[in-house]
Amino acid sequence: MPVSDPRAQNPHSSDRATPMDKNFATDFSVRFWGVRGSIPTPGSQTVEYGGNTSCVEMRLGEKRLIFDAGTGLRVLGMDLLKQMPVEAYLFFSHTHWDHIQGFPFFVPAFIKINTFYIYGTIAPDGSTVQHRLNDQMLHPNFPVPLQIMGADLKFVDINVGKPIKISDDIVVETALLNHPGEAVGYRVNWHNYSAAYVSDTEHFPDRLDENVLFLARNADVLIYDATYSDEEYHSEKSSKVGWGHSTWQEAVKVAKAANVKRLVIFHHDPLHNDDYMDKIGEQVAEQFPNSLIAREGLSIQLSSASISSPPVPQKD
Repeated sequence: MPVSDPRAQNPHSSDRATPMDKNFATDFSVRFWGVRGSIPTPGSQTVEYGGNTSCVEMRLGEKRLIFDAGTGLRVLGMDLLKQMPVEAYLFFSHTHWDHIQGFPFFVPAFIKINTFYIYGTIAPDGSTVQHRLNDQMLHPNFPVPLQIMGADLKFVDINVGKPIKISDDIVVETALLNHPGEAVGYRVNWHNYSAAYVSDTEHFPDRLDENVLFLARNADVLIYDATYSDEEYHSEKSSKVGWGHSTWQEAVKVAKAANVKRLVIFHHDPLHNDDYMDKIGEQVAEQFPNSLIAREGLSIQLSSASISSPPVPQKD
């Protein structure tokens, strides 16, 4: 689904500059706050890669984009309290629980001086992202309603395939992904840099997904849903075919076909502990050397080609 029309869909940008560290002023950075899929997995076996569910932050010049609101969003929110007032653009791939369960605990959304533009598709049942976020906070699911959030929340329904213009130099492209109930993938373009966020998606058995290739084309970074290995995906005892997720082997295929500069394996299965992820990292690197396994705290500076990661906890 190639998209060439640069016109904006629902452009929302204020004249107020967002407070930020000076080192971000001219950078494109990607930081991981939650990397797990399905359910949070705290504990001694996941301290190295993290147990929070999906949340990725991108900083582009003076703009902050956030992708998905898993439990990693709560941790990001605590960090943002030091930088208020905050203006950010929050994009949902879809609204399965592991991608929205951090939203009710996102403290900056309860503070009036902050502004959040919230993007999501209209679901097959006709509900908007606002309706679905509202419903998860209704009794008996949650003690307080969405309406108690004091920040200025501006909800935007995405028209998939039409570019979203955040500013004169930031354009976000979208494409549908192969996932039960539908999901959308994103590609962020800023000057000569690009990052693709592709979660959750399941590969096709006989071909590469054209939508995924479109999002990933020549990207500086591809963040890809590689929940399983091929062996797990095709397991005779517990097949994962039809579950809506892909494998690290398919991630490598996409990265090579799309001429991706750096591949990031993302959306780790709850059963995959640190030792398992270490082994996957070695296997992926053998086939695609410029690759990383996403871990909480990992930061990638696209405009300077540098990577920083939190200290690895010492194992007993």
